[in-house]
Amino acid sequence: MSPTESRSAVSHRKLGIVGVVVLIAAGLVVGTGIRAREEQGSKLKEWTDDQAVPSVAVTLPNAKALNAILDLPGRLEAYYRAPIFARVSGYLKSWSADMGARVKAGQVIAEIEAPDLDQQLLQARADLASQQASARLSEATLNRRKTLVASNFVSAQEIDERTADLSNKNAAVNSGKANVERLEALAGYKKITAPFDGVVTARDTDVGALINAGGGSGPAMFVISDITKLRVYVNVPQNYVPAIKIGAKATITLPEYPNRTFQATVEASSQAVDVASGTTRMQLGLDNSSGELMPGGYASVKLNLQRDSAPLSIPASALIFNGSGLRVATVGADDKVLFKTVTIARDLGREIELASGIAADDRVITAPPDGLADGDAVRVVGAKGKPATASEKQPPKS
Repeated sequence: MSPTESRSAVSHRKLGIVGVVVLIAAGLVVGTGIRAREEQGSKLKEWTDDQAVPSVAVTLPNAKALNAILDLPGRLEAYYRAPIFARVSGYLKSWSADMGARVKAGQVIAEIEAPDLDQQLLQARADLASQQASARLSEATLNRRKTLVASNFVSAQEIDERTADLSNKNAAVNSGKANVERLEALAGYKKITAPFDGVVTARDTDVGALINAGGGSGPAMFVISDITKLRVYVNVPQNYVPAIKIGAKATITLPEYPNRTFQATVEASSQAVDVASGTTRMQLGLDNSSGELMPGGYASVKLNLQRDSAPLSIPASALIFNGSGLRVATVGADDKVLFKTVTIARDLGREIELASGIAADDRVITAPPDGLADGDAVRVVGAKGKPATASEKQPPKS
């Protein structure tokens, strides 16, 4: 073989080797690309599946009482209050105590002129005098007749008749005395007196006014109130009544004293629920020895609640209300949704106290997304779960 032919054969072998290498490299490149694309597709499918599972934030119910105070409107009333009506008819002769005047028990605050009653009293006294005279005459006659019994000038029948007549006359005297005493007692009511120490909180009469006896024909002449101590009345919703005990303390605030508070004590409960309002009326005692507070005024009453156990509370955003009622969505140990029906004890705005429905270890979804159903899988994120990273939030790059 000539040198030229030898060199040509070597060249052909080199070209064959290079071609094989090129083919192998090309195959490797194609295989690597296919594998990379398959891995990319698998990651994309994984990310898409992850995004199909909703992410939720959960929280555990708060077992600490958010607010052990119940704030209710109340009304102040005098501890003793007496509307004063006339017991006799006539005309008002004078009065000496106007609104706001402080009076003492037994103090005369007005006087009524009752000429009709005066004449009735004069007539009753005259009738009594006549009856007493008749009784004395009957007694004297009976005594004289008794002295003649021994001489048989008077029969026993006549003595019995005279004795019965004296008894009738004495009965008439007693009746006359009772009538005079009744009219004298009525005449005593011409002077209107204060029943106890207090303040005249109303006067609805004046000199010369026609006065009718009794309390059904018009307003009271005077109203006297003892304001050294006040009663505070509040209507407590039925579900809070067991948490308010007799002797519990309360804080009173009033619009006229915005920067001050007053202390009161629960004294009594009506022990009944009003069917119209669903509340129980409670009475509190409030010291007012300084006289600063006025009966009839509005007050805000903050009552301390005494509970055997602290209620569970959740964020208000966790509540779901639909055709199935009032519920919350919880996340089980398998990260699946479980709806639970609840009842509200108190609505405190951002927080809700629940009376029943959940346990202290339930993971409650704070803001349930729309369309969530029982058994749906969710991914817990936020404070009670692992937060999603930035790379998890973005789809894989192709």
